[in-house]
Amino acid sequence: MRGDYQQLVDEVSAALGAPATLEDRDFGLIAFGVHDTGDGSSGGVSSLMDPVRTKSILHRRSTAAVRAWFEAYGITRATGPLRIPPDPSAGVLTGRICLPARHDGVVQGYLWLLDDGHLADVELGGPGRAPDPRIAQAMRTAERIGALLAAETRAGAAAGELLHDVLAGPAAGRDAALAELRDALPGDAAGPVAAVAVLPWRPADPAAPGPGLPRTAATTVVRVRGATGGAAGAGGEAAPVRVLAALVLLPSAGALEPTATAAERLLHAAAGAPGAVAGIGDGRTGLAGLPGTWREALAAARAAWAAPGLGPVARWPDIGPYRLLTELPGGVDPAVARLLEPSHAELARTAEVYLDHAGQASRTAAALGIHRQTLYYRLSRVEELTGLDLTAGEDRLLLHMSLKSARL
Repeated sequence: MRGDYQQLVDEVSAALGAPATLEDRDFGLIAFGVHDTGDGSSGGVSSLMDPVRTKSILHRRSTAAVRAWFEAYGITRATGPLRIPPDPSAGVLTGRICLPARHDGVVQGYLWLLDDGHLADVELGGPGRAPDPRIAQAMRTAERIGALLAAETRAGAAAGELLHDVLAGPAAGRDAALAELRDALPGDAAGPVAAVAVLPWRPADPAAPGPGLPRTAATTVVRVRGATGGAAGAGGEAAPVRVLAALVLLPSAGALEPTATAAERLLHAAAGAPGAVAGIGDGRTGLAGLPGTWREALAAARAAWAAPGLGPVARWPDIGPYRLLTELPGGVDPAVARLLEPSHAELARTAEVYLDHAGQASRTAAALGIHRQTLYYRLSRVEELTGLDLTAGEDRLLLHMSLKSARL
């Protein structure tokens, strides 16, 4: 279907003699076309490029500020073409014609034509005015694009429900859900896959991510209890956290570049949750490995949340000891419980940094910015509170694991 979009965009670009760009309704880039000027240069890329289009192509998405600027012209309500003037202060150096791609009365995306003035005399149509035949044809193409986007959204919603059943549904029905998901996905879903997890999922726009995510076959939201150590509920247990799960199709099991692209796009969509992080699981040869790569993706996201230095996008192989810690049941070892009380936060951090530096006092003191004697005093207080001997290997291992686990 991606190829269908590119072909349609290229047709419009050629007919109007202008570079065209197709974005979904969330301003995620789907396809862009260039126009051959006939002088050996391509696409008017040099003559019709401005910062907004450049960033859209490079980052595969327009910024929230750019989105708000264009929406102020009424593009979400438009049923026909709109002319958008340039505004250098907004980074829009070149004018545009916006063709809304609608279906069943709902805007599904936007087809943009860049205009450096050569389309100024093109009639867009209106009351008592017929549109230029090329614009009329372009609008028919936009309608076809709207229908394709709507169909893709419906298919994605159905696949998302099945993905949820595979990852978080009743255990007895997961095999059947996996078989249905395999049937619901495009043919290339029979190949390698990987999962992406984003937490906490509180997107600025509550709608599910649009179909513009490259190689992303399905997304869904699952609730994971205590995934970020959130506030406890009435029963004393950590409250569930909303996590966005994405199923990404890979060119090969080891080629994880599409997961990084999807993770970055999803983090952009989660702008309503400051500090949101993403985790990427290892690739699997087929859908049967989906539960495994999902566990890894979720573990990597939890690790990135616990240790910000790993994020904002963390891959499963790169999270070190958290690969083991995320598999362990929750709970606090009694010996370490007092140290983890809020009043002893400074002592707990001192102990963690000390153990992170393999017990080397000079490096620890430098990292904390304190005198070595202050460090020794704090470590003695840690031993008093926990009853552990920091010269004993097993006690140090218990304390280090407990401190890292507490971050989760």
